[in-house]
Amino acid sequence: MNGIRVVLTDIEGTTSPIAFVRDVLFPLARHRMAGFVAGHGGEPEVAALLADARHEGGLAEDASEIEVVRLLRRWIDEDRKATPLKALQGMIWASAWASGEVVSPVYEDAVRGLQRWFADGKTLAVYSSGSIAAQQRYFRFSTAGDLTPLFSGWFDTTTGPKREVGSYEAIVQALDVPAQAIHFLSDVPEELDAAAAAGMHTTWLIRPEDLGDVGTIGQGSRHPVAATFDGVRLGGGA
Repeated sequence: MNGIRVVLTDIEGTTSPIAFVRDVLFPLARHRMAGFVAGHGGEPEVAALLADARHEGGLAEDASEIEVVRLLRRWIDEDRKATPLKALQGMIWASAWASGEVVSPVYEDAVRGLQRWFADGKTLAVYSSGSIAAQQRYFRFSTAGDLTPLFSGWFDTTTGPKREVGSYEAIVQALDVPAQAIHFLSDVPEELDAAAAAGMHTTWLIRPEDLGDVGTIGQGSRHPVAATFDGVRLGGGA
């Protein structure tokens, strides 16, 4: 029996296809950003996020909403992991999820794996660049139903960038378990490198539809590789 107590997982490319985020969620947010800012820009929470975007984007404090929307749309096109953008995107997506306009796809093998580990007494947590609110809605309105009861921890870019060791060290502290008792799953090797440097176990999820052949891409990787959650071996190799 291994000593893994926590499974920490990414979403995009790991539990779920990259295409849904890229081809559905991002365009939806880009299309509705101007209307959302115009309708909600005066609300304190949204106004604070717009101010953060101005600061992070190097705009003047009095930059117009049009300028800020242009900045936010450029960040969407660049897939920028900017905290104010992620929060605003989550707010826009909220109504689309709640209305049933969009339903979040989750791989069947991911559902099986998450349910199996939960039944085995593992703590499940998410670390994604999407805001915590968006993460929770993603799994609440999924193709497999409401999966949020499976998870006990949620982490986003407010914890830190996903490719920096300090972010994973902060997660270790927040979860209050030894780093070696945490197994992190992601499709991005640089994130896995940072997690491993913090002392976590790792598995590189290489989804054929997103990245290609597991054997070819994962050859020589310092991380165990798997094409599905069925191939993940907690605390060990794939």
